[in-house]
Amino acid sequence: MTTLFLIAMMVLVGALIGGITNSIAIKMLFRPYKAIYVKRWRVPFTPGLIPKRRVELAEQLGKLVTTHLLTAEGLKKKLESSLFMTEMTEWLKKEVKKVLRSDETITSVSEKWFGITDGKKQLESKIDEWLEIKSVELLTELRPKRVKDVIPENLNKKVEQSIPQVTAVFIEKGKHYFETEEGIERLSNMVDRFLSGRGTVGNMVSMFLGNERLVDKIQPEIIKMLNDEGTHELIEVFMKKEWEKLKQSKVEDVEEYVDLQQMVYFLKQEVMENVPVHYFDEPFHRWTQQYEQHLLNDLTPRFVKKVGQTISDELVYLLKKLKLEEVVKHQVEQFSVKRLEDMVLSISRKEFKLITYLGAILGGLIGLFQGIILIFLQ
Repeated sequence: MTTLFLIAMMVLVGALIGGITNSIAIKMLFRPYKAIYVKRWRVPFTPGLIPKRRVELAEQLGKLVTTHLLTAEGLKKKLESSLFMTEMTEWLKKEVKKVLRSDETITSVSEKWFGITDGKKQLESKIDEWLEIKSVELLTELRPKRVKDVIPENLNKKVEQSIPQVTAVFIEKGKHYFETEEGIERLSNMVDRFLSGRGTVGNMVSMFLGNERLVDKIQPEIIKMLNDEGTHELIEVFMKKEWEKLKQSKVEDVEEYVDLQQMVYFLKQEVMENVPVHYFDEPFHRWTQQYEQHLLNDLTPRFVKKVGQTISDELVYLLKKLKLEEVVKHQVEQFSVKRLEDMVLSISRKEFKLITYLGAILGGLIGLFQGIILIFLQ
């Protein structure tokens, strides 16, 4: 009986020693948090292992994260996976759809998200300023050039092809004018001024005609002249020569007869009137319906793909700039030892308990073997 009691006591003592030893060893990973000193002598094993090696631990965790966890290859594979791209596209579609069907306006969104007030006025001002700068640059660039070097080839062809038609219209308009009372009256005044300026010769012509007006003889001849093919050919050749002469001229020479500044101003006004700045104050749902399908089905997937590709291509550079290793190291260094202990225990509490129990079991087994050996020795 005494022998069994001795073995039981040795098993119990061994188990207590093993369990308590392991428990203390686990506690010493974190405790004490700070070094303990007796006068100038530091008590051994203080502070605990993790507090003592916290800087090295932070550095190693930083390397672990960047070398094995958040690697460029792993992130790139994730970004380029079809599942991820589909999920991101669907998410962005939902967000875009919310905006397009909302009562928000461009003005409210720009003010809420970007802090931009009076966005409409700013846009108009920027467009006007840009057009002014570009128009000045354009005129400065064009003035030394010849007209033929400025106008597009298709415009030149259209002008040359339209000259016969313009000539025909010009002649028809002339004939019509000289057949009207206003035209005849104007022609009569011109004849009277011509004769009065010729003195005796003019009086002789007037006397020779008597009561018959000279304009009644000239007007049919002018109409006949305008109907003649030679007149059409003459005017057409003249217009072609003038067009060729104009093309050889410099833009700055043409500017003497054409107000290019006024033309530029007119174009600016046309551009400003056609810029849909009124959308700034209208809710999205009122004017985005015509663009919704195109935005959702075409632009959104294209945008996600382009952004994903760009990030993927620049991932190594971005990770270097982010300096994740330093970020992780800095964060771990800022943790209190108590927080580190709680983090580790929250993950490994069961395992640490098993280690304590294992120490108790091993201690108990060692006590049992010691008791058996002691019995044999007796």
